[in-house]
Amino acid sequence: MAKKATSAKKSAKTKKQKDIDSVKPGAVLPKLSPEMQKKVDELQPKLDNFKDKVLKKFDKYITGMSILPPPKPLSPIPGAPPQKPIDPTEVHIFVLVDDSDTQKMSRGELIVKLSDITAKQAKEIDEHFKPQVMLISELKEACYDAKHDIINMIANSGIFFDRGLLSALKVSELHKNMVVRKFEKYVVSYIAVGSLFRGDAAPNDIDVAVVIDDTDVKKMSRYELRDKLRGIIINYGYEAGQIAGVKADFHIQTYILTDFWENIKDANPVIFTMLRDGVPLYDRGVFMPWKLLLQMGRIKPSPEAIDMNMEVGDKLIQRTKQKLLSVVGEDLFYAVMNPTQAALMLYGLPPPTPKEAVKLMEEIYVKKEKLLEKKYIDILENIRKKFKEIEHKELKEISGKDVDKLLKDCQDYLDRIKKLFVAIQERNEKGTIEEIHATSLNLTKDLLEEVGVKGVTFEKLPGLFKVHVCEQEKVQLKYYKILRDIIKAKKDFDASILSKQEISKIRRNAREYIRMVMDILDVKRAQSLNKVKVFFKYGKNKMGEIILLSKVVFVFKDTSKRDEVMIGKVAKDGSLTNLKKSSVDEYEKYIKAPKLPHERAIKPRFFETIKDLVGEEVEILWKV
Repeated sequence: MAKKATSAKKSAKTKKQKDIDSVKPGAVLPKLSPEMQKKVDELQPKLDNFKDKVLKKFDKYITGMSILPPPKPLSPIPGAPPQKPIDPTEVHIFVLVDDSDTQKMSRGELIVKLSDITAKQAKEIDEHFKPQVMLISELKEACYDAKHDIINMIANSGIFFDRGLLSALKVSELHKNMVVRKFEKYVVSYIAVGSLFRGDAAPNDIDVAVVIDDTDVKKMSRYELRDKLRGIIINYGYEAGQIAGVKADFHIQTYILTDFWENIKDANPVIFTMLRDGVPLYDRGVFMPWKLLLQMGRIKPSPEAIDMNMEVGDKLIQRTKQKLLSVVGEDLFYAVMNPTQAALMLYGLPPPTPKEAVKLMEEIYVKKEKLLEKKYIDILENIRKKFKEIEHKELKEISGKDVDKLLKDCQDYLDRIKKLFVAIQERNEKGTIEEIHATSLNLTKDLLEEVGVKGVTFEKLPGLFKVHVCEQEKVQLKYYKILRDIIKAKKDFDASILSKQEISKIRRNAREYIRMVMDILDVKRAQSLNKVKVFFKYGKNKMGEIILLSKVVFVFKDTSKRDEVMIGKVAKDGSLTNLKKSSVDEYEKYIKAPKLPHERAIKPRFFETIKDLVGEEVEILWKV
């Protein structure tokens, strides 16, 4: 009989251990029901109206608003009068209020006032709207009293306004349910810590702590258990965040019970802060008794903890001195050096070394451009020297007064560099507008001349472009408007009435215009170039090409090898003379703006030269 009982006990522990080992993500989680989601969607315009009215009146205090799930019918009480039936048409709206800095009235007065006003506002929008106002302090008290159904209700509500707290509670509740569902008796406390309940209007992150009972786990070490559970619980946290759609960072701390108790005895500041400020979202009678004992002054640090904290003092002093050196040796140095290198890159230079940067800043911006005063170069050089002294361990200690002086100098330098950037950008903008204007007009002039327009002047460009390019070449009229805008932008910039937004727009539209003109020019020039090309075929289907320009000729013996090209001339007798090796770059330079012959007579010697190049068996071709 005893053996059987022992076996049963062992079996129970084995099952408990298996539960830990086999936990996987994917627990069933409370989600917004389809009915609730449909209700939120249908009422959205009215909810937005209610939200706007409430925020207009109490913007500073409102933390979040949501539609609560329909209330569940209460069980009848024997002997009591029948309860009022639930009205299915009522829409219960939860309004959470931050009362952390309310000093002019009591909590009770605040609740009454807010409830009366929100109820009136709700009735004006929809008589079925029933707002329920709750203070953050009330929510905390409910958690202290283990009334966790309120948190569950929030998790299942349809949020339509939130500064961060409601969604944080939702994801915490989801995560808590996953952890408690899987670990059951192992979870002794699930605590909200950090900014969640501190009254912050919009918590940047969500911090929770999970305390796990390790007192009856014997098949693995405490550290193995902690690491195993931490991995699973953090994985659940990621999954809960994905389901809830919360963007804030979700930080989860996992403690085993024995470590938690040791930290309390050692007066660990983190644990003491958790006991003082933490709010339990789930507790099996562990966290709240400790919290109350701390409030009563019954949890006191041990003598060992006191000695340890005394020893920390000297260590922190030394660390502080090292940090002051680090501020100068790293932070302040890079705070001035990186913007310095940026200023030089803006000038068109690659990022130099720190020593070169100081020299270049003086040469370019002080002496050459006269945009910067010499004293700022002195500040830069002084900080650079301090950095080198610390790096070479020549400077081993620095006073707070010296750091303050360097910090002020650093800030002055940065403020001045920002003004320098503005001046450089204004200069660059001028260059940009002038470049855009000149490039656009010159290309337009080239295009008009390419299509046969004579006597082109810059004053007539827009009109000529509209007639000969837009109308005759079937180009969209929007490019005519862009050309006019470019011309106008140059005048407005010169008159200092062109905004940065307009500069950006002109730059963007000009890129499109220039690309369009160059595309047409390329096509037109290619068509013109084809008129002066002679093709020949020889050998086993090899192809060659001769381009006859006004002063030179280019010869490709094999068109499949475009990097092998010769340049020469056409003699009076028609032969190709002075042929020598050329390059693709030289060829492209000539055809970029090709000077074509007015006429070219092909003489017999021309063909004889081709035969000399490739052999007797050659055919002359032309494009139809």
